[in-house]
Amino acid sequence: MFDILINPLSGKGKSLAALKTVETILIGKQIPYEVHRTTRAGQATEIVAELNQKEECNLIVMGGDGTFNEALNGITDFSKITVGFIACGTGNDYIKATNIPKDTKKALELILQNNVGYTDFIQLDEKRALNTAGAGMDVDILCRYAEMKAFHGKNKYYAALLDVVAHLKYHQMEIVREDGTVEKHSIIIASASNGKYIGGGMLISPYSDVNDGLMDVVLVHEARGFAKIYLLLKFLRGKHLTTKYAETFRCKEFTATLLDENEKTQVDGEVSPAQKLHCVLMHDVLKTYK
Repeated sequence: MFDILINPLSGKGKSLAALKTVETILIGKQIPYEVHRTTRAGQATEIVAELNQKEECNLIVMGGDGTFNEALNGITDFSKITVGFIACGTGNDYIKATNIPKDTKKALELILQNNVGYTDFIQLDEKRALNTAGAGMDVDILCRYAEMKAFHGKNKYYAALLDVVAHLKYHQMEIVREDGTVEKHSIIIASASNGKYIGGGMLISPYSDVNDGLMDVVLVHEARGFAKIYLLLKFLRGKHLTTKYAETFRCKEFTATLLDENEKTQVDGEVSPAQKLHCVLMHDVLKTYK
């Protein structure tokens, strides 16, 4: 028995087409299932919390990164639930960092093989991140994206990106490393990454592995003049770690606090008013079909 959680709005109708494919296969194999549709933001979290009251829940989540995040945050008892992901979003950043096929049939085949393992996630004080938690330019882009009315889809994201790059801000941040070292930095972007990508395919953390028990922290530091242009071009190509302005390190715990007023952070692409990110990598907790 599978419970299928679906966001009907994901991928501009792509999720509904994918659901038909999934239902056809399950019916053909005489596998029982029940579909649960979301109708508003945050509802996926509520649905999963209710399903998790059952003695055993085999959950298939169909949607994009936002739906995946909501589902993860609805889990109340990790011992009683196993999650499979089928990508139906626009960006699908998390899926790009896994061995889960983008094709609906192949993704379902992987789930039906019933090969269960564990997948890492990041625990924050009040939320969980499946892909990334961060601050800086990525948050500026998300905020600008929400304000723009003249564009849609990926064009809207790129328009927001270009606007933010043209008016690039530096963000003052205090970080606490795993060994307790406290540092202050002026950064362009900071990311605690379980996955590799943000913003629908921008390679922020090329060395991340969703199964290795470590998060990869990426800090892109302030650069001025022509160095800024050089750095941003590298960043857009996913080559920022080859420059002296960026660094990455692996850890199980990391804290970042924004020091300027009214700064925001993001968790799996959702903007949060929290100015502090206390990130702990959770390993061998979340059971998934792999």
